[in-house]
Parts: sequence; structure tokens; C-alpha cells
Amino acid sequence: MNDAQSGRRGQFGTYALAAACVAGILLCLLIAWPFLGAITWAVALAILFSPLHSRIEARFGRPNLAALLSVAIVAIVVVVPAVFVVERLISEAASGAVSIQARIADGELQRMLDAYPRIAPLGAWIDRQFDLPSMTASLATWISNLGATFVRGSFLQVAEVFLTFYLLFYFLRDRVAARRLLKNWLPLATADADLLFRRVVDTVHATVYGTLAVAAVQGFLGGMMFWVLGLSNPLLWGLVMGLLSIIPVLGAFIIWIPAAMLLMLDGSWARALILTAWGGIVVGGIDNVLRPMFVGNRLRLHTIPAFISMIGGLVLFGAPGFILGPLAVTVTVLLVEFWNKHPEGTELEPRSKVDPQLARKSA
Repeated sequence: MNDAQSGRRGQFGTYALAAACVAGILLCLLIAWPFLGAITWAVALAILFSPLHSRIEARFGRPNLAALLSVAIVAIVVVVPAVFVVERLISEAASGAVSIQARIADGELQRMLDAYPRIAPLGAWIDRQFDLPSMTASLATWISNLGATFVRGSFLQVAEVFLTFYLLFYFLRDRVAARRLLKNWLPLATADADLLFRRVVDTVHATVYGTLAVAAVQGFLGGMMFWVLGLSNPLLWGLVMGLLSIIPVLGAFIIWIPAAMLLMLDGSWARALILTAWGGIVVGGIDNVLRPMFVGNRLRLHTIPAFISMIGGLVLFGAPGFILGPLAVTVTVLLVEFWNKHPEGTELEPRSKVDPQLARKSA
């Protein structure tokens, strides 16, 4: 066999190996896709709680025990408050819907509208176009069923939660080995790989902590208006509005819209309008202003791509897109920067796959 034939066979083998690697990666992605949410949240929690886990591991010195304690702490910090708040929220929403339904069915809304001749035609038009008693009854039934479903929990939701913490255990315990493995697999120089890992950590921190900061502001603004208007439990409802602001798709409007409706049914039109304007313009609008600013600065992204990455990620991936959207944009921008660092026709800095310490020992 001459050198040309040998070269062609070697080149064909290289292409075949590359195609097999790409096919294998795509197949692995398809296999892992049903677990995308659990993997995403487990990785995010591992990044956020890695400093705490490092201190626990240094204190106890046993990786398995340290990872188990860290997972237990994360579950107490994250899951328990979320379950309590959501269950309390659904209970309050169900009782509020029943109260509104009773008032509408009793004709209180129509009597209130008839007391204002200028808006009485609007009330008559609403009564002709919409069957409000049936609508509120359906809403109350739906909320009650939602509460029962939440208490029972679907099998898939419970399984995803358990899978998240199962993965979190190994992500925390084996984080150093996983980082070393990824660095060896990446076709990047050591400095570029370290920068990529730092940018991923910054992205997760910016997304989560920026969202918490925005939620705190929204909860404070909503609770403050509840206090100014003399509504009950402003501290509690401010906390609930802040927590709801964290959850994708949901938001503080779930609290202040029913409160405004109750004020309207009580005849407090001025307070209802103030609460509606404050909730819709200030509380709702502050999210679109502060979130890209808090998140975008640390991501080193302009406000517009930071905002689009978060919203687009939610649309494309669902709840995991809360993390994956900004992460995808940040990593892509960084990879383009790496590409521009190397002139055309040059290769990335070679990096040995052998651990330096092992190399020194073998020498």
C-alpha cells in the first residue's frame, strides 16, 4: 500500500470517527432531553451551593457524608419554603375566589354599578356579554382542584424533584473530577477553559441572584402599597408577591389583581384603581427594567440581549430556560471571542491531556 492510499484511509478514518462522535453526542442529547429540567436545576444548585459544600467537606472530611449534608441543607432552604408558600397561596386564592363568586351571585356587583349612573351601562354590557357567576364558579373550582393536585403532586413532578437532588449529590461530591474531565475534553487552552468555567459560574450567579434582587424589590413595592391602602397582612402578601416573582410565568399580579377586585366589590374604587395602576405599571414594569440591568451587568451583556436570552430561554426550554437561555448566549459570545483570538489558519493552543503531576512522576 503506497503512502497516498494510506493517507486517504487515515483521512477517511478520521472523518468516520468525527461523524461517529457527532452522532453519539446527538444520541446522548436525545437520551438526556427528558431530564433536562432536573439536570439544569441540579447543576445550578451545585454551582450556587458549592462554597457551602466546600466548607462542609473540609470540616467532615468524608465526601459522601458532606454531599449528603449539603443536599439536605439545600432541600430545607429551597423546597420547604416553596411548598409552604405555594400551598398557602392556593388556599388563600381559593377562599378569595369563593368570596368573589358569592358576591357576584348575590348581585352585589350589579348593585354597586347601578349606584354610579355613568358606568351602569358598562355593568349591563358586561352582564350581557359574560356570565360572571359561572365564570367565577369555574375559577373557584379550578383553583380548588389545583390545590388538590399540588398537595398530591403528579408522579413526574415528584420524580423530577427527587432526580434533581439525586444528581445534585453527585455533582457536589464529584465536582472536582467533573471539572477536570470537562477541561480535558474541551478543545481549548487551559486559560480559555478556566475563563469559560468562570463565565458559566458568573452566569448562574447573576441569573439567580439578580432574579432574587428583582423579586425582593417587587415584593417590597407590592407590600408597601398594601400597607398604604390599609389592606390586611401587607408583610405576608409582600413576601408572597416577591416569591411569586421568582417563578417563571407567574408573578405578583396573582396577588394584587384579586385584591383590586375585592376593593372594587367593596365600593373602594379609588383604592382599586390605585392598586391596579401601581401593580401594573410600577410592580410589573420594574421587572423589565431591573432584571436585565442586574443580570446583564454581570453577564457582560447589553440589556437587550440579556432580556431576550431570559425570555427566549423560557419560551424555548420552559422553566429550565431561566438558566439555559442566559447561559447559552454567554457561552456563545465567549466562544466567538476565543475564535477571534486565533488568526485564520492557526490552531488552538495545544494542551496535554496528561495530568502534569503524573507526567512529573513518570519522568
